[in-house]
Amino acid sequence: MRMPRRAQLQTRRAQRQPAGRNHAGIESSRESEETLMDAPIRKLNRLRPARSGTNRRSETERECAAIRLERWIQVIRNHLGMDVAFVSEFGQGRRLFRWVDSCLTDCPVVQGQSDPLESTFCQRVVDGRFPELMPCVPDLPEANALSRRLQLTVGAHLSVPITLKNGDVFGTFCCYSLQPNHGLGERDLALMRAVAELVSHSIDDEREAKRHAIEARARIEHMLRSADGLRIVYQPIYNLIEERIVGYEALARFQHGPARGPDHWFAEAVACGLGPDLELKAIEIALGSLKRFPDRARVSINVSPETMLDHRLRSLLKPLPVQRIVLELTEHVATTCYAQIADALTPLRAQGMQLAVDDAGAGHSSFLHILSLSPDVIKLDIGLTRDIDRDPNRRFLATALIGFAASAGVKIVAEGVERQEELDTLKALGVQKAQGYYLGKPMTLDDALALA
Repeated sequence: MRMPRRAQLQTRRAQRQPAGRNHAGIESSRESEETLMDAPIRKLNRLRPARSGTNRRSETERECAAIRLERWIQVIRNHLGMDVAFVSEFGQGRRLFRWVDSCLTDCPVVQGQSDPLESTFCQRVVDGRFPELMPCVPDLPEANALSRRLQLTVGAHLSVPITLKNGDVFGTFCCYSLQPNHGLGERDLALMRAVAELVSHSIDDEREAKRHAIEARARIEHMLRSADGLRIVYQPIYNLIEERIVGYEALARFQHGPARGPDHWFAEAVACGLGPDLELKAIEIALGSLKRFPDRARVSINVSPETMLDHRLRSLLKPLPVQRIVLELTEHVATTCYAQIADALTPLRAQGMQLAVDDAGAGHSSFLHILSLSPDVIKLDIGLTRDIDRDPNRRFLATALIGFAASAGVKIVAEGVERQEELDTLKALGVQKAQGYYLGKPMTLDDALALA
């Protein structure tokens, strides 16, 4: 089959769009041991969090960073032979204990509690009234007097400021023991400073991540309110035997905000907890034009497992001719709610709606989707169809999936076809339906209707 004439017309008309698939109808660009005593500071540097251009870390990563910090505070305390170690935060004239580690049964420093900043060793170290290293507090009259006034037994004390990248003092990293320790020296203070730097990087990253999260949520909420920020394009799906269009896949395009692919928008929405909201908006726009397509043409929409379980999806589909809709499950991570998804889709599938598993061959999760949900359609991922004419391993895997589909009564659609040789190979393997830039690029509704 040569490139269909209608597809040639469409190619001239349609604006160039990035290719390649991802979550929720996304198309992107082409498809495209030393001991601690031996080397403490070197090991601390090795554990310093990587600082990317955006410093965006997931909640899990931030929790892991906090656990690492707590562990290092304990390690440093043990290494220095101190009784108490803590990280404090300054704010509103008070000192808050953020992380605390102690070997004392009745430790006077409690994580989460706070005290007046001016009455602390920490403040006096930061403003230079007390030295950072005090091996024997009783030998220093002012420090000893403060210890007595606070009714706190302090023999040795080390404290270093935690300075953020903007120059602000966040707080301090402190260690103290009940007994003096004349063995403490500058090397120990250097170790304390290394930990303080590690803490400051973590705090900076946490604050920046929160700022990014606030900005991201604002972008997604603006997109959800916008009347024209999200538009839908349609990519034709061809029957290779009959050489005609049998359906379209609806794909999201974003017109406002940062210039980036749809995959970034949907990923950001998921990170903000607004993934289903953005998907449902795209689905509503896509299916709003369903009745304008010929009855023989099905429209495919991309849906994540979370959105498939959202009651709003069923409400949206209820008044529509669902026998003309294909729900494509798009997810690159195995889900644990297959039974719930199957139950939610049973009434719709009974009315003729089809279920497709997207990106088959892209990873193990797509195979789990196939085995768990018994789809009507399996869509071969572009990673499998690209260069299939040149790569025997791709042909072997495609042959296995095609054979499985034939035995199970499931239809195959090949995605990402970009060359005649790929198309010829897929036809020879028994593929009857395909889509891709070679056959037709994503296009506006009017262009799609002109081809229908």
